[in-house]
Amino acid sequence: MNDDESAPANAEREAGPSAAVDREVERWRSTTRAKAVAASAERRALFATTSELPIADVYTPSSVAGLDPARDLGLPGEFPFTRGVQATMYRSRFWTMRQYAGFATAAETNQRFRYLLEQGQTGLSVAFDLPTQMGYDSDAPEAEGEVGRVGVPVSSLADMETLFDRIPLGEVSTSMTINATAPILLALYVATAERQGVARAGVSGTTQNDILKEYIARGTWIYPPRQSMRLVTDVFEFASRQLPKWNTISISGYHMREAGATAAQELAFTLADGIAYVEAAAARGLAVDEFAPRLSFFFAAWSELFEEVAKFRAARRMWARIMRDRFGARNPKSLMCRFHTQTAGSSLTAQSIDNNVVRTTLQALAAVLGGTQSLHTNSRDEALALPTAESARLALRTQQIIAYEAGVTETPDPLAGSWFVESLTDQLEAAATAYLAEIDAMGGTLAAIESGFQQRQIQESAYRVQREIERDERIVVGVNKFRDDDPGPRPSILRIDPDGESRQVAGLRRVREGRDRAAWAASLARLEDAARGDANLMEPIIEGVAAYATVGEIADRLRSVWGTHRELITI
Repeated sequence: MNDDESAPANAEREAGPSAAVDREVERWRSTTRAKAVAASAERRALFATTSELPIADVYTPSSVAGLDPARDLGLPGEFPFTRGVQATMYRSRFWTMRQYAGFATAAETNQRFRYLLEQGQTGLSVAFDLPTQMGYDSDAPEAEGEVGRVGVPVSSLADMETLFDRIPLGEVSTSMTINATAPILLALYVATAERQGVARAGVSGTTQNDILKEYIARGTWIYPPRQSMRLVTDVFEFASRQLPKWNTISISGYHMREAGATAAQELAFTLADGIAYVEAAAARGLAVDEFAPRLSFFFAAWSELFEEVAKFRAARRMWARIMRDRFGARNPKSLMCRFHTQTAGSSLTAQSIDNNVVRTTLQALAAVLGGTQSLHTNSRDEALALPTAESARLALRTQQIIAYEAGVTETPDPLAGSWFVESLTDQLEAAATAYLAEIDAMGGTLAAIESGFQQRQIQESAYRVQREIERDERIVVGVNKFRDDDPGPRPSILRIDPDGESRQVAGLRRVREGRDRAAWAASLARLEDAARGDANLMEPIIEGVAAYATVGEIADRLRSVWGTHRELITI
């Protein structure tokens, strides 16, 4: 055989197994697959994820030809943490089962908390009502009709003590979904723990404290963005020195996803917010490894299981590289994207609410397969009202069945090595990285928010999905297809006691009447002086709440110094 004759064989050997696989795929497409399509056409011309990433007709090793397992996957508990932030993951302990609750009054919410703990819940998650989130006391004119409706009203230290009555704050981890008033509610929590005899070093939990996503997708802001960022970094600084077990922020993609963001947008915009917070803390003079280990994230879990799993894996890998390469973090804990997950509230339907149990189960499974650190599962009746105790228990049982019966917790990252999942992980990372580059080119997250970039992207995605549903291009079971002719009797729903608001207001007025007016006035004066300067505001706020200054009074003092934010409306 001469050299020319041996050349094709040598070229094939140099190309390796992938060339042979590619030839086999082409053979399959022109024969077996072509015959199948001729006999039964595929359901659509193009298959894609919710992020409009194309889904191939088959996945092979060639689909991940550029994947370097050592560089891109690593092993569980090791950089880049694609496979999980703990080496043993759920083989050692399950995620924290943290059902979100809050309604009516602090006393009634306390009863729900204790009920859920008795049912096996392993952490608390507090929903605050809108007045509390917006810095209004329960008797403010702006609060009328909203007290206790979508969360628990907390106006003073007395409310916070009632909320956690007979709940040992040195043993229970608490997550608080609060943003504009996060420093005030954290101060109330610290003061309550201290009254229980729990030292600051023993307090554990999370404040959401993510104000940037409020400007993007949710709307419960108070102050202008730059003053709000001061409060966020005050919490970082204070907790890094006083609350070593406290997660100072839960950087939240969840609300952006609920507003209509795709998985790729949720991933990108969440990490962009994270970058902005790290930059703000670094500008304050905090060393990255001093505060970054207590950063955490909050993602949504939707029903497209493989895309969601890939999203969680991509988030860990991207954040590890961002923290190492962009910010020079060296502590492995600074590189870890630890996250809470909540199933998709906006996917729940008022029609045929039992279908919501199935949706929530799929979404919870995606979160677990993706390696979440804590999880809230939505209840079947949340499209109608706040969940009943029975519905909340069933949602908790969903987590427990996945944990104890499904067999998906026995090894870390069980979908690793799937050509489809690894390819999706790479695609989502690439799509999110492109968004991050756009945001950087605009001057960073705050500049992008001020120009309305993220808001427009989310609105366009939400509009596209709605149009697809209306044209029956996207099926929602029980809504635009497979409707139940006889949905059965209307389920019982949780009804808020209409007298709860008056009881809450009466209790607040008793607090005001009984406090030491001199101590109260002095604490608010010190807070205002601190706000006019550049001191950390956490200690003055703690002093204020301990003197029974209310949430509204503290927020108003800061309003008087900083003003309020007004959204720029662009057409």
